[in-house]
Amino acid sequence: MKREHDRPAPADNCSLCRIELDHVGVKAGADVLVEDVSFHIHCGQLTALVGPNGAGKTTLLKAILGQRPHSGAIRHVDAEGHDFPAPRIGYVPQQLPFDREMPLTVCDLMAASLGRRPVWTGVGKAMRARIHAALEETQAAKLIDKRLGALSGGELQRVLLAMALTPVPDLLVLDEPVSGVDQNGLSLFLQTVSALRQTHHLAILMVSHDWDLVRRYADFVVLVQQKVLKAGSPQEVFSSPEFANVFRAELPPTLERDASAGARFMPQ
Repeated sequence: MKREHDRPAPADNCSLCRIELDHVGVKAGADVLVEDVSFHIHCGQLTALVGPNGAGKTTLLKAILGQRPHSGAIRHVDAEGHDFPAPRIGYVPQQLPFDREMPLTVCDLMAASLGRRPVWTGVGKAMRARIHAALEETQAAKLIDKRLGALSGGELQRVLLAMALTPVPDLLVLDEPVSGVDQNGLSLFLQTVSALRQTHHLAILMVSHDWDLVRRYADFVVLVQQKVLKAGSPQEVFSSPEFANVFRAELPPTLERDASAGARFMPQ
């Protein structure tokens, strides 16, 4: 199913306009992981991928990131409709495995990511200023000298977000970015993301199992179970029979009984 949703007027700093997935499919041997997936990801909007475990969301992400061969086409298009070569992609993972006892600061981590010289030789003033500016954008500047192992889950995700935004990407991918983060950290992270998409007119693609989070922050939602079952606004997707059928086991008993009769469900 291909459905193009409304696109906001392009900002002056927007080179990439949209990412078009056209009948994308991925196989592992004879197994079909995703098939016939078509939708658009627009700049200035947050597009959310939702679906049950094993639905193919991660596989689709890898195809978009160029890490998985696929059939069909994934096009990066500018405002004039021309192909946009080599878009920059920022990625925030669900978690970052590391030794929490390691004597590494936030500044050290970002310097290692951004610079070419070993961090044990020291971080220069220019690099530190660049790191501080990046952290300021994600409301994390006060963490610059904090040891990584001492960060809360929400603080670490804001540091990873700052790294993903340096330099500013054309597409920002958030892969379950607030899993295990407390409510305060979650709210701050998503408020920051919401502000940044307007400041930089980013295209944002988020995978999430948190329906309330998606309802509050997403502009466009794609329900995936190997293929696209429903796409539209959060209201359209969450209130659809397709959503009720996919998540029947997770609905309250009264809604589960009514699902086959077309009951509509909208997370509160």
